[in-house]
Amino acid sequence: MALWRITVAYDGTDFAGWQAQGETVPSRTVQATLESALGRFSGGPRVVVVGAGRTDTGVHALGQVASFALEKDVAPADLQRALNAILPRDVRVLEAAPAPAGFHARKSALSKLYRYELDTGRVQIPTRRRVAGHVPWRLDEAAVRSAAELFRGQHDFASLASAGSSVRTTVRTILRSEVLFEGATMIYEVEADGFLRRMVRSLVGGLVAAGRGALGVEELRCALLARDRRAWPPPAEARGLTLVHVAYAAPAAPM
Repeated sequence: MALWRITVAYDGTDFAGWQAQGETVPSRTVQATLESALGRFSGGPRVVVVGAGRTDTGVHALGQVASFALEKDVAPADLQRALNAILPRDVRVLEAAPAPAGFHARKSALSKLYRYELDTGRVQIPTRRRVAGHVPWRLDEAAVRSAAELFRGQHDFASLASAGSSVRTTVRTILRSEVLFEGATMIYEVEADGFLRRMVRSLVGGLVAAGRGALGVEELRCALLARDRRAWPPPAEARGLTLVHVAYAAPAAPM
């Protein structure tokens, strides 16, 4: 069994997220779609695919990474070409390569980078509705940037955790938290050693609350320290979120 790593891009609009839901739940997911394509390619038993990020319904990816074991002997370029011939048009394999022993797309990841695009103002351009969230207000840029800076570093993000979450710890380290404004669009990029479910969307919800003046930055800081989901603003919608890149340790140099 050869271990493989692929980089995948997809439009998440018509998917019920990454995670396969099982045979009893007939939903279209990215994981199940990839597993089906690999099954057709290999002609053997089910190929289990592990993703670096379990993106939610409507979330997109430019650099999702997935790993799996494959019995069939194949060249990387041929595997990429074959999968893209089978996969639907809203999923594409950008790169395929053999993975080192022990590689796991999620557990081996050092950090993940997400981008959120948010259109502001009364009316959103229709061509943007699949790739960007929207709020009907103009945001105070200085307040938004101050809120983004608040998130940097190691914090307990329990206030942003989804109800019923079973993670061992809600402490995460945010390595990068940056906001750029292009006209009426806010672009937020955040990189961390890990994310809670819907955490990026909740971070954006905090930025919006600060930007529209619903909460001051110090009030947002107190909401973060409260470790109480009820203290935090509601999350932004899914459609503006994209998994951009997953970082891994560089392969060891040959002796």
